[in-house]
Amino acid sequence: MRTLARSCPLLLLIALAGLGTLRTAIAQQLEQIAKAGDDSDHDGLDDALEQRLLVQFVPTFMIARHDCSEVPAEFDPDNKIPTLESEDGTIYGQVFPVKTSDGEMPTAEIHFYHLWRQDCGPHGHHLDTEHVAVLVRASDVDSGAATWKALYWYAAAHENTVCDVSQVARATTLHAEAKGATVWISPGKHASYLSEALCHAGCGADKCVDMVRLPAGNLINLGEPGHPMNGSAFIASGEWPLLDKMSHGNFPPELIARLSGMPAADIAWAHAGRHPSQQIIAVSGSTEQALAGSASGTTASLSGAGKSTGAALSHAESGTGNALGTTVKNTVHGLGTAANDVGTALHLRQKPGKEPAKPE
Repeated sequence: MRTLARSCPLLLLIALAGLGTLRTAIAQQLEQIAKAGDDSDHDGLDDALEQRLLVQFVPTFMIARHDCSEVPAEFDPDNKIPTLESEDGTIYGQVFPVKTSDGEMPTAEIHFYHLWRQDCGPHGHHLDTEHVAVLVRASDVDSGAATWKALYWYAAAHENTVCDVSQVARATTLHAEAKGATVWISPGKHASYLSEALCHAGCGADKCVDMVRLPAGNLINLGEPGHPMNGSAFIASGEWPLLDKMSHGNFPPELIARLSGMPAADIAWAHAGRHPSQQIIAVSGSTEQALAGSASGTTASLSGAGKSTGAALSHAESGTGNALGTTVKNTVHGLGTAANDVGTALHLRQKPGKEPAKPE
């Protein structure tokens, strides 16, 4: 008993020493976790950094004063079906890391989604899912402490339709390297434009007039497909194409290479080659009644619109250069080759073996 009593202080000291080591180890682990931060959407970027980037680069949105769908909406969290909660100007965000060819500095792509109660333009529909994107790069390998700058901006306008006039530009062109770009949203259709002067290009349905700045509202991180954040369970709903827009980037290498070969002031079409037929639709399709009669009536309308079509195609707004200019020669060619596309785009007739493009 005496021997055990004498040894107790020593055992106690050993036990306390072990407890101290354990506490130190736990403290170190907690410090590492705190340094790493939470990564709720499991994409390799911690939540705090994602929110910081969203706040830094959120665009200034210009919207119509009397848009038929008011302002971008907030949707009920934790509801798998998109359910309107409030039309309050909420903007949703997504941030994910991007691998680049040089691989030197951390790079991320940010999407800003303006979600609407409805598309109330021509061929309108319930719910409207639109977005703007920016590619940003850190100044240091320590992404948390680094200064981030934008490289390129992308604006989605009638994506994946015959009227697709989505655009891409260098951040320097838009004076939006350290902050968000100014983006114009067309009334009703809610297509996004990197220049107010471009807001007429979507097959003639867009026109930005009486525009006002969208007041700052909620900025909510959606997370990633399969790992939603902030209760955004509605991401995967089949009622809108949000999941598809979140599942791919907007800055493929070939697009950046094409933009790099253009003058520094240019805003480029993200999908080159479609625009002669779009401008024909803009001229002859702005009044659908003129085309509703017959196929021959469509051809006559195209022929009669040649002069004004040529003006539309050759028009180049200041500061956009070759990205917006098209020659009269291309106009004549477009008139000869795109007549059939007009009927298809306006659902007057269907090309054999091809489904008509679904209006956005």
